[in-house]
Amino acid sequence: MTNNPLVNLFRIGELRKKILITIFLVLVYRLGSYIPTPGIDGNALALFFEELARKRGATLFGIMDLFSGGALTRLTIFALGIMPYISGSIIMQLLTAVVPFFEKMAKEGKTGYEKINQYTRYLTVGICLVQGFFIALWLENLSNQAGGFHSAIPIVPHPGWAFRIITVLTLVCGTVFVMWLGEQIQERGIGNGISLIIAIGIVSRIPHSLRELAILYSPLDPSKRQVDTVSLILLLVLWLALVVGVVLFTQAQRRVPVEYARRVVGRKVYGGQSTFLPIRVDMAGVIAIIFAQSVLLFPSTIAAFFPQGNWQQAVMSIFHEKNVWYNLIYVGLIVFFMYFYTAIVFNPLEISNNLKKYGGFVPGIRPGKPTAEYLDFVTTRLVFAGAVYIALIAVLPTLIMRGFGLPSYSIASFFGGTTLLIVVGVLLDTLRQLESQLLLRHYEGFMKGTRLRGRRA
Repeated sequence: MTNNPLVNLFRIGELRKKILITIFLVLVYRLGSYIPTPGIDGNALALFFEELARKRGATLFGIMDLFSGGALTRLTIFALGIMPYISGSIIMQLLTAVVPFFEKMAKEGKTGYEKINQYTRYLTVGICLVQGFFIALWLENLSNQAGGFHSAIPIVPHPGWAFRIITVLTLVCGTVFVMWLGEQIQERGIGNGISLIIAIGIVSRIPHSLRELAILYSPLDPSKRQVDTVSLILLLVLWLALVVGVVLFTQAQRRVPVEYARRVVGRKVYGGQSTFLPIRVDMAGVIAIIFAQSVLLFPSTIAAFFPQGNWQQAVMSIFHEKNVWYNLIYVGLIVFFMYFYTAIVFNPLEISNNLKKYGGFVPGIRPGKPTAEYLDFVTTRLVFAGAVYIALIAVLPTLIMRGFGLPSYSIASFFGGTTLLIVVGVLLDTLRQLESQLLLRHYEGFMKGTRLRGRRA
């Protein structure tokens, strides 16, 4: 038995099989991200997105393209990616908290979870149908001119209902297939399938960003260098420090002590244990950033498709990522959505009732309503600390662009925002599952003397 955990991963037959299945399914997903949708000129579409990013800055298409691993700008069969499923999951989660029918279903255990998951799939297909149809119409309108953008080559050479139907069916089937891949990774492989697919899509953009950074550092003409050696070293050190900070905050939690009263049933004694209730610092995490970005980028995305005018220029300037007002509103929305999402997923009264039901109590706090008020007090202040951390991570790319003079947002995005949070969080979850498999078979974990915790630990 070797002490190298990476070698031990492949010494275990079952674990080796799961890893190979995961790698194969991820490769299938990446291959599908390069298969184009029929009836579209990919080169003309790529030129349009480049011109859109250069003239109008960030839009909602940037978020969708980030989660699809660049498949949207190429409009491949996986162009919608997993975003419709994420949207459906968030909608069902909100409905579970406010609609009694779904709330009752969620309390039915595994059966209720399977029913909610089935409703989520149906909702995903519905979202894909709507998005696919409007994307088809939008592409047809871009064939010659749209919002001040000109294209010498039509993006859709043969528009009409045949193109619309084929596009909708292709995008819907692509998203359903990606959703199926995620579920197969979850059941047969390692890690959270949906999260892993998103992270792989983000990581796939790293070579492109590194190539852009290399061009800025060592262009063909040395006089045009935009990043010097000192700035490059500082960027590397800053990135390493941010990764360490995100890891610490991702695993940070407040442990509320819980005691269980001792009960005697017949000849057996139950309870009398001491445990804790973990409350995470970034309970909403990347969800708050996604919500805030979607709200902020919606006006600029809509304005981009109208002829240029004074009102349009005003909207684009206010909702540009380098604008001060944009970042202030961005931070405010993140704080709001942090509290909003936490209120949806964390119910202090329900937790208090469950503790009381099973004989648990927080030392020094009376069971029932006082416990709920105490948990609400702790959570409110903990969420504020998490909101400040998430807001800082969210605006870091903009600050880095200003401080280091980086012209490309794709480079700065790896220093914060959804990119860093998702990749670090997913890697922690995956490593935690791998370590659990090793420890289960009496092998040593990745870290000596301690256990690796993921986001759900």
